[in-house]
Amino acid sequence: MEESNINWVLAIACLLAGVGIGALGYRLLDAGAGNVQRLRQRLAERDRQLAELRDGLGEHLERVGALTEALNRDGQALHREMAEASATLGATPPRKPDLTPSAPPDTGDGEDSPAAPRDYADGNRGTLSEDFGLKPGEASTPQPPRY
Repeated sequence: MEESNINWVLAIACLLAGVGIGALGYRLLDAGAGNVQRLRQRLAERDRQLAELRDGLGEHLERVGALTEALNRDGQALHREMAEASATLGATPPRKPDLTPSAPPDTGDGEDSPAAPRDYADGNRGTLSEDFGLKPGEASTPQPPRY
């Protein structure tokens, strides 16, 4: 009888181990399914938000188009009103100011006014002369040529 008891105990232990392993596997697979369910729910929420944004963008673009048309109409109305006002006030176009002087302005005695800038030097002692910048005692002494 001892052998039959051992067989029954072994069968019950295997049955309990199988039930435990099955429950653990079900729990792990069910957790993955719950994660998939949460991901699907988040995806559906994002799709709904994206649809709302698209609808809002469409409404915004329609409103901007209407405002642009109104601005265009107002600009045309302003142009017509200005044309009518200029026709009512007179048909001559407005005068442009005359910017050319008819006579040279009186500068006084001429000594106080600054001289006009020139692109040349006075006489032969200008900046392009060979002894420009030399002191009077430093006459041109011949120097050996530089190579």
